[in-house]
Amino acid sequence: MKIVYVPIDERPCNVDVVQRIVGVTDEVTLLTPPDHLYGYKKEAADQLGMREWVQRVNDCDALVLSADMLCYGGLLPSRLHHMTDTDRDTFIEWIRTLQSKTKAPLYVATMIMRTPKYSSDDEEPDYYGQFGAEIYRRAWLQDRDERDGLTMEEQDELANLNELIPTEYVVDYETRRAFNRSINEAMIQLVEEGVIERLFIPQDDSAEYGYTSIDQTDVLRQIQERRVFTNVHMYPGADEVGATMVARAFLDKRGTKPRVYPIWSSVLGPTLIPMYEDRPFIESMYAHLDAIGLHLVQTMEEADLVLAYNVPGRTMQESWDQDERDVTYTSFRHMRQFVTKIESALKQGKRVIVADSAYANGGDQELIMWLDELNVLEQLDSYKGWNTNGNTLGTTLAQGVFAQVGKRERIRKNVFYHVLDDFVYQAKVRMKMTDVVLPKYGANYFDLGRHAEAISQERNQMMTEVARHVIRHSFQEAWTVNTSAPWNRMFECRLEFGGTSQ
Repeated sequence: MKIVYVPIDERPCNVDVVQRIVGVTDEVTLLTPPDHLYGYKKEAADQLGMREWVQRVNDCDALVLSADMLCYGGLLPSRLHHMTDTDRDTFIEWIRTLQSKTKAPLYVATMIMRTPKYSSDDEEPDYYGQFGAEIYRRAWLQDRDERDGLTMEEQDELANLNELIPTEYVVDYETRRAFNRSINEAMIQLVEEGVIERLFIPQDDSAEYGYTSIDQTDVLRQIQERRVFTNVHMYPGADEVGATMVARAFLDKRGTKPRVYPIWSSVLGPTLIPMYEDRPFIESMYAHLDAIGLHLVQTMEEADLVLAYNVPGRTMQESWDQDERDVTYTSFRHMRQFVTKIESALKQGKRVIVADSAYANGGDQELIMWLDELNVLEQLDSYKGWNTNGNTLGTTLAQGVFAQVGKRERIRKNVFYHVLDDFVYQAKVRMKMTDVVLPKYGANYFDLGRHAEAISQERNQMMTEVARHVIRHSFQEAWTVNTSAPWNRMFECRLEFGGTSQ
């Protein structure tokens, strides 16, 4: 099977990780754009070059496309552009023309633009560095006022925010959101027309109230009015969507619907709302299963995949706070029981995939140590535990799909990759380096300056030391790790490792 894949941006999580997920099998060839067409962070990709490249690819079985890349030039440019209605109409007509010239189905992703609750211009317009938290809070209060009403204190807060935030910033921000919303509406119409086979609308950094919630309500209305709810999927997420779409295209082509049985690490966990999202874990699970084309079953015996879902006990924290974790990670959760169920499923010959969402932005050390101690870490079909719950869950399910037809050693190597990246780097090393290493170079979390290579060398050493300290029974062959900083910051790293058997 040959799949054309245009990601939402050039970061490893959207390119390298998806290639690794698919790469466990020889049954799928994933075609991605040449490197020179991609942009860099806030610098837009060559949209026209991307479109021309897609049109030149012949004889494929599915087209998996990011509207954010092909329309705006990437995820961050979608938050910064000044595009016109003419630009929008040209893009929409291009999709219609593409579909008319190919027999392959179109799987398209389009984002609901995020509104971070903190002030930072690393990924947003410049003014968001000064007024980001206020812009978020203002919309949150406005939305809550319309839906549920505000207290007197909240009314005063809203009035103060309206005075504080310069009007031109609000106009700029809301004008761009309106344009992006019009793109999403156009994509929904193309589903109704039969141009797009299946549409995916992840909500990036979503919340119960505010701009994202307002846009979500508009999108839901459009979906219902056009009666396309069977072919449009909307859920919390973003960077996992490429893996989700590729897996869905694969399953649609095969005509299969693998059965999934979930096991949870806590009783309350399924009902909790994870950080950066707007609904309980269990509702996100339903949405992701539906999007990727998997079937939920009631018993382990009838399952093709066992989803081991590691969630908080009652309170969710950032992964780098594990050394001072909330007591409910222990009192409202029993890790021994959870990993024993994983061990039992493996002994029954079941394929087990682990979604490690107990913490935000990194894996759970207690889980990793237990899996290592029981010598089951290398038997898993997938381990993921990165960024948001939606990111972790979507890529976990996608890996489960391809692992069913994958080669064991490639699967094993992929598990190790994510143990190193999602747990060792993101949970253990990233913030320690930010506190200890970066000051030596005069660098900061969002800008490594000219010292990225030297900092990455220190990261390589620190990751190796942490990994070999925590992981004592698994992946014992000689290996080396080499990292770099794709966007010259600490948030993510490009990871390569060698020395493992092929």
